[in-house]
Amino acid sequence: MKVYASLILTALAGLSYGQSFESKIRELQIELITPTKPIANYVKAVRSGNLIFLAGHGPTLADGAMIIGKVGKDLTIEEGANAARATTISLLSSLKAEIGSLDKVKRIVKVNGWVNCTSDFTDQPKVMNGCSDLLVQIFGESGRHARTSLGTNALPMNIAVEIEMVVEVE
Repeated sequence: MKVYASLILTALAGLSYGQSFESKIRELQIELITPTKPIANYVKAVRSGNLIFLAGHGPTLADGAMIIGKVGKDLTIEEGANAARATTISLLSSLKAEIGSLDKVKRIVKVNGWVNCTSDFTDQPKVMNGCSDLLVQIFGESGRHARTSLGTNALPMNIAVEIEMVVEVE
């Protein structure tokens, strides 16, 4: 019986006191957006087994506007982190469209982030914390992930951040 109870507790470890991820998003007053269409010849998400590979997303806001500019020139670190947070909401919106409910998320596996920044900017990890912090806020321990944070001299349409994500689902 102890083994069974341990398995149940392990299964619920990602949820805060049995709270669903969907209700956590509502509690945090996060509004998912209507996923945008790809800007080229690709799809937003591909499922392979229990993994969902999400294509690179940008910081699209609810009204369709994008956060643009270079961090270190046009945007501060905090503004860049807010762009990473907005990008994460866009990613989660596409993920939900692909799997139906974020309660099916088992674990956020990997996040790759590119920050549009000046050549002397070296705080890409601080910008990407806007993504990582939100994932942990929503998914708890299941939101902790491996991550890459890179700087680049340009991104499509001058967006501030582009992030891709790999998610394990039930």
